[in-house]
Amino acid sequence: RFMAETASILNPHKTVLLPEPSAGCALAEMATAEQVRRKREEAPSDTAVVCYVNSTAQVKAEADVCCTSANAVEVVEALPQRHILFVPDRNLGSYVAEKTGKDIIPWDGYCYVHDPNVSTSAVGELKRLHPHADVMVHPECNAAVRRHADFVGSTSQMLRYAAESDNQEFIVGTEEGFVHPLHERNPRKQFYSTGSVCSSMRLITLGSIRHALDRMTNVVEVPEDIRERATGALERMLSL
Repeated sequence: RFMAETASILNPHKTVLLPEPSAGCALAEMATAEQVRRKREEAPSDTAVVCYVNSTAQVKAEADVCCTSANAVEVVEALPQRHILFVPDRNLGSYVAEKTGKDIIPWDGYCYVHDPNVSTSAVGELKRLHPHADVMVHPECNAAVRRHADFVGSTSQMLRYAAESDNQEFIVGTEEGFVHPLHERNPRKQFYSTGSVCSSMRLITLGSIRHALDRMTNVVEVPEDIRERATGALERMLSL
């Protein structure tokens, strides 16, 4: 749902449909606007609130700036503030802390697809079976898993890494559906998934898409006051 909300926020005059209304995001639901306001009040006065796009529109409206997994490090580095309240993924937050050296105030949210479903044991077993494979994992994985990786990055960064690498085998630590575009772009290379599945993503089917388009149902609309504030956080991300 957060992706549909973001599309609606940035395109208020267009119709955005969510084919399956129950297709939410467990990570996004681990932070509320009220919780963010309370945490900001408790934080040092020079704290910036950085909100991962995997969050609700209401939470984005409370943020100073948004980020993606691909640009989180660059966004935080560009901010003058030393203290960063990073919402809602604790693992992406710890990854940003490692890369920037800034004081990341932790938020106890996580994506179950990457933590705990992508585990050191799963990665280790695949490495045992495919000892020459490079390990690629998403920064939403925990620090122990990231330490086993040859490359840590977003899905777009993994696509680029696999395409540019001379290696022919890769272990993939993210949602297993991502193996398909990797194969399509690199048909002569081998990709081994850790087998982690996002059940919410799987709720979106060709049938539900057709049903929504045929009937123009399940329109996603964001209240204007929230949309305006969330737009500011998203536009600041794009300007950095």
